[in-house]
Amino acid sequence: MTHAPALLVIDMQNALAEIAHRAPETIAVIAGLRARARAAGVPVVTVQHHGGGLGPGTHGWRIVPELAPAQGESVIAKTSADSFLDTRLDATLAALGVTELLVTGFATEICVDTTARQALSRRYDLVLVADGHTTSVRGGDGPYAEPARSVAHHNEIFRHLDFPGRSIRVLPAAEVDFGAPDGTR
Repeated sequence: MTHAPALLVIDMQNALAEIAHRAPETIAVIAGLRARARAAGVPVVTVQHHGGGLGPGTHGWRIVPELAPAQGESVIAKTSADSFLDTRLDATLAALGVTELLVTGFATEICVDTTARQALSRRYDLVLVADGHTTSVRGGDGPYAEPARSVAHHNEIFRHLDFPGRSIRVLPAAEVDFGAPDGTR
């Protein structure tokens, strides 16, 4: 089977960036990766959450300007943590011939984790971009892990997941190569 990656950008919307840990750094990482993907002819698919205060057309609902989809790029509307559930994502990826998803976005332990696992269950190979996902800022006295620990924790979990027949890699954006893992395409 031919190796065909796509870059997935999940929920990088204004309202969510406003509450995100290391938002400027994460946006910059994803923007750099997106520019490299486009230059390599790799599709970029943007997922945009609807609901929960993110109403279409509002400032908070819009994708951050640095990651606004280009003309002709796919934008998938979702209403749950799972970017595949009741959306066109799987059909869009199939139409593009995608075999591997490079996952980035917000929020690490919710939408990023759920979508990455669903991608594996749907037989896509996976690259979790280690520095390309983030979560909300929160105090250390609540039930959630503090943001940096949550990101590190999920990166480590994905390094040790085993889905037979699937390639799973956790790479910083600087190490992402849009060619096949073995150097072929």
